[in-house]
Order: sequence, then C-alpha cells, then structure tokens
Amino acid sequence: MPYVIQRLVALVGLILLGPLILGLGLAVRLTSPGPAFHRATRVRPGGTFALYKLRTMRVGASSSGPGITAAGDRRVTGLGRALRRSKLDELPQLWNVLRGDMSLVGPRPPLQYEVEQYQSWHRRRVLEAKPGLTGLWQVSGRSRTTFDEMVRLDLRYAKSYSFWTDIKILLATPRAVISGKDAC
Repeated sequence: MPYVIQRLVALVGLILLGPLILGLGLAVRLTSPGPAFHRATRVRPGGTFALYKLRTMRVGASSSGPGITAAGDRRVTGLGRALRRSKLDELPQLWNVLRGDMSLVGPRPPLQYEVEQYQSWHRRRVLEAKPGLTGLWQVSGRSRTTFDEMVRLDLRYAKSYSFWTDIKILLATPRAVISGKDAC
C-alpha cells in the first residue's frame, strides 16, 4: 500500500481513536504508577526506531525478567492483560505509521536481542519488509505457529506483497482481534 495512503489512514485513525487512546492512557495511569505509554526500541530495515504502546507492565518490570511474557505473568497489570488481549495497547503505533517507522501491514517489529539470536535466514524478515501494525502472521494463527512458521509467513508476505494483500490482511485483522483466538 502506498505510504501516502498509509500515513493518511494513520492520521485519520489517530484523530478518530485519539480520545480512546487518551482515555486508555488515563486508565493506565490511574491503575498503576508510572507513565501511560511505553517506548521500546525495535528493529526495521536500515536500523532501529522507537515503537510506542500503552504500558501494560509494572514500571521497571520489563528489565527484571524474560522478554516474552506468559499467561499469568505477574509483571503484567490487570488492565494490561485486557489491553494485550484486545490489542488496544498497540493503538499508539498509528503514530509510528504516521512517522513512517512502520507500515499498516508487515512483519511484527522485533527487539534487537531477538534479531541477534536469529539464524541468517530469519534476518530476511527484518530486511525485506517494513514492520507493520498487523500482518499475515497475526491473521494466520499467531501463537499456534512456530517461530520458523512465523518467519516463513513474513517472508511470503514480503515476496508476494500487493495492495490487495494488504487490504485482505487489514480486513481480517478485526476478526482475529475480536475473536481473541491465539491471543497472548
């Protein structure tokens, strides 16, 4: 999808969803001490960028345990669990799309330490497509897939990219989010 259209969609999304994002940010602040938003460094083709999300973990918790959170992880706040399950914690990433750091559709943006553990063929998922808010993996099984299967889906997306593929993935995303199937 052309970046002009993506940025326009992100801008309209931020305008329409801005009150919801701000309301959820206020709820985060009221239910746990610390900032409403979390800033994480993620990898994209050509370097790194600051990814923005609503904070779902207790302050300081992200550095005190494993990077991957499991169901029942005590570092995740009560509200944070609901935000993660619904994927509402990712709405601030519309800002990343508006800035051009991310696409609406693409691979999940990885952390630097994850990329450092990749096999050489895994690195192609970072090099061949800009990371996205949603992607083929998110609508094709999420936690039911292995890491290698996720990488294959990301590479398949990058190789067969088209405007209509993006539209199909964008249209499939609400159903995947609402169903909560395979959500973490």
